[in-house]
Amino acid sequence: MKIGVVSRSFPKRSHLEIANLLQEAGASSTELCLISSDTHYWTYNGRSDMSDLSDERFLSIVKTYRDRGIEVPALGVFTNLIAREENERQANLEYYENHMRLANLAGIPFVPTECGFFPGERGVNTDRYEAEFDRLKDSLSWLCKKAEQYNVYIALEASLVDIVPSAKRARDLIEQVGSDRLKVLLDPANLIANSSEEDMFRYLAPHIAYLHGKDRKVNDVWGRAVGDGDIDWRLFLKLYHKYAEGKPFILEYVNEDNFREIMRRVHEYDA
Repeated sequence: MKIGVVSRSFPKRSHLEIANLLQEAGASSTELCLISSDTHYWTYNGRSDMSDLSDERFLSIVKTYRDRGIEVPALGVFTNLIAREENERQANLEYYENHMRLANLAGIPFVPTECGFFPGERGVNTDRYEAEFDRLKDSLSWLCKKAEQYNVYIALEASLVDIVPSAKRARDLIEQVGSDRLKVLLDPANLIANSSEEDMFRYLAPHIAYLHGKDRKVNDVWGRAVGDGDIDWRLFLKLYHKYAEGKPFILEYVNEDNFREIMRRVHEYDA
């Protein structure tokens, strides 16, 4: 089984150092986020000023990984698609569009994001759910048109702590948006409280772009490293081979001290 690691696992390292670490450990891929000791453009649930990042510099970063045999299937955005102020939401969408443009330049197929949230009031709230869901659909529809233009795909990461909290709701959202440019970043830790391992693939198998390797206790808010939660990894990986064989499986919630051990765990579960 080929295992990758998200680049943001090593924020104090340069991209060259991260690429070397992944190569030495035998990792196959990375979800590239522009947060490192030498780039500071990735802002979780927000955006940053990318005006001083040249196309040449970005392409050189991607080449750093590829030259060491590390596939780069995804350029991470993870901005807020449900911002209430229209000018704020539009600025986030334009920030996202710039990532799609860069992904197109580098031949990166997937540009992932979560739904977005408001600190201190994350999750499903009956007083605002319908308005936020409609706002999310509107944002995704706008982005899908841009994705067509740039020949890339949006990979949406659903989560029990966001307004798309289950595999079924993610599938229903995809059908409502109605664009084949909208795919799913399947993170089992984000769905295990609301969806079984089987249901994740039952509803989402045709829509999977790639997968995160992360775990969670069913009644915990925070994710954990693979093997530290309640996911049945032997079952999950059996289903992976049946429904998503060969799609990037990229570890998240690991660090420089434990990522090799977590890679070993995955190989053990897979065996």
